This record gives sequence, structure tokens and C-alpha cells, in this order.
Amino acid sequence: MKFIKVFLLFLLINFGSLAIGTWLMNDGPRTAWYINLNQAPWTPPGWVFGIAWSSIMILFSVYMTSLVEVNRSKKVILLFSAQFVLNIFWNYLFFNQHQIILGLLNIIFLTLLMFYFLIAFKHTLKNKRFYVLPYCIWLILATSLNLYIALHN
Repeated sequence: MKFIKVFLLFLLINFGSLAIGTWLMNDGPRTAWYINLNQAPWTPPGWVFGIAWSSIMILFSVYMTSLVEVNRSKKVILLFSAQFVLNIFWNYLFFNQHQIILGLLNIIFLTLLMFYFLIAFKHTLKNKRFYVLPYCIWLILATSLNLYIALHN
């Protein structure tokens, strides 16, 4: 029962971050600015992003719940908070403010942080650490998309 309550809390926080990020991007993917950018040929269709992020946040919620069950340190909460801020802030930087390079730096930091989650707690979580792997893989794709836009616009 305790796992379920903590899991639901992380779901609420993680989906809240997606909602805040969506609000801060101010219709970004549908704006003329974004549509007219030279985008990477491997850019997925728009509907993929919603499915990907929803799946990622469910798995990340399982990951975080498993982690705080065994390690409720300030470090874990601080790392999670940094992830929360970086995840939200990218939307604002890239889509709202059109700051492609700052968005790229933001997403690079977020990617490194998520790989830190994957590696740093491998002994603590064992195979449960792989719940964060889809997040890491998606961020590699997202970083490549952001980099392509930075280089070709």
C-alpha cells in the first residue's frame, strides 16, 4: 500500500511537470516559428511525443518510488527536483523563448542527469534501475533533434 501511495504521488508530480511544460511552451509545436524550422529528418510525428512522454513518466514514477523506498536522502530529492526543473524549463526556453542553444544546453544537462540516475543507483536498485532507461533513450533522441535544429537554422 505504501508503494502505491508514493507511486501515485510521483505520477502526480511527473504528469504535473508535463502539464506545466506544455503550458509554458505556449502552443510551441503548432507555431509558424517551429513549423518553419529546418527539422531533422528523423523527427517523429507529433502524436508520438504524447505517447512517449506519458510512458516515460509512468516508468520514471516506478523508478522514483523504488528509489525512495530504499534511499530517501536529500540527495535523491535534490536530483529529482533538478530533473523536474530542467524538464519543464526546456519547453519554456525552446518553444516559448526560441532559445535553441540554451534549450540544447538544458537538455544536455537533463540527459546527463538521467544517465546519472541510471548509473549512480545501480547497486541500490539493481534491475529496477532500467525503468529510467526509456527516459535516457528518449532524451538522446530529443537532444539530437534540438542539436539538428541548432546546426541547421
